[in-house]
Amino acid sequence: MNHSQHPHQPATILVVDDTPDNLMLMADLLRDKYRVKVATNGEKALRILQGDPLPDLILLDIMMPGLSGLQVAERLQQETRTRHIPIIFLTAMAAMENEIQGLALGAVDYITKPISPPRVLARVDTQLKIKAATDFLRDQNDFLEQEVRRRTREVMAIQEVTIQAMASLAETRDNETGNHIRRTQHYVKLLAELLRDHPRFRHFLNDEAIHLLFKSAPLHDIGKVGIPDHILLKPGRLTKEEFEVMMTHTTLGRDAIQRAEDQLGMSVDFLRLAKEIAYSHQEKWDGSGYPEGLAGDAIPISARLMAVADVYDALISRRVYKPGMPHEEAVDIIRQGGGWHFDPDVCAAFLSATDEFKAIADRFSDSEQDMAELQAAKHHPTP
Repeated sequence: MNHSQHPHQPATILVVDDTPDNLMLMADLLRDKYRVKVATNGEKALRILQGDPLPDLILLDIMMPGLSGLQVAERLQQETRTRHIPIIFLTAMAAMENEIQGLALGAVDYITKPISPPRVLARVDTQLKIKAATDFLRDQNDFLEQEVRRRTREVMAIQEVTIQAMASLAETRDNETGNHIRRTQHYVKLLAELLRDHPRFRHFLNDEAIHLLFKSAPLHDIGKVGIPDHILLKPGRLTKEEFEVMMTHTTLGRDAIQRAEDQLGMSVDFLRLAKEIAYSHQEKWDGSGYPEGLAGDAIPISARLMAVADVYDALISRRVYKPGMPHEEAVDIIRQGGGWHFDPDVCAAFLSATDEFKAIADRFSDSEQDMAELQAAKHHPTP
């Protein structure tokens, strides 16, 4: 660690000069106040700088055999760990171009030979104070960046848990499980990744959008929380009136998310996608879906992806009132739905990766305990 990290220890200064008399002079001048390291050439200086602790300041002769002081400074600028060490050049040259070149390579000052001890001590002291202040600000910035990253991770974790809790609440009131949430999340992500380079979708499906889709997908059925149990948990076919009530879950879901966003007092990207998915995932490509009867590209891309994911999972999943459909039959139904129920390109993407969809389904399959809990929920519905 350097002096800036241990303010009560003397600073360390590396003096680099090929003339022994100059090294002895500088060492004698500085050692009463500072720790002094010496190097008789540029190569030795670079070897010293590979170790720890690093010096707080370098006094560097320009004219040396082998590596010149300018070349040493250039090497130091190329390395992250050494580029912040201030360099004061020691030189007998007074040419302006040399001074400009040295400053461009990170030098903070020049001391011309023959050396004036008071001038050397004053300039060394000044540069060490500047470095201490700079290091303090850099450390504070690093701390703040780390703190921002830590708090961002905490916020994201809380956000993820909240989403999962909200989505699970909806699922536990339905004849489905929390595994349905995870499966549809991964289905949507897979579809998005398959379509990210497609001419119709690449304007939307970048890395950020895919990440937001994955986060927002679990809220697709959040509106089911507002559907009465006698309709939501009915094992048989719904009447026309009951189905009209069931269809309101899309609007209820969108409005619930909108209220949450309103309370935040700001627009949130993943909630925008969550609203789209919750409200429009029951729309069909030919306009025969609900709640608005949207058709074709008028249906948000997010909802078109969820439509395929949701239907596939509903088909293959075992419920208390039905067995799960074999994967191959579910794939055939999705295939038949292309162009009327589903966006044909989204359907084609699904059909190109059916093995991957089955792998996701197997990975997050419902256990016997899951089904037992569903059965219990059916017999003891929420009041």
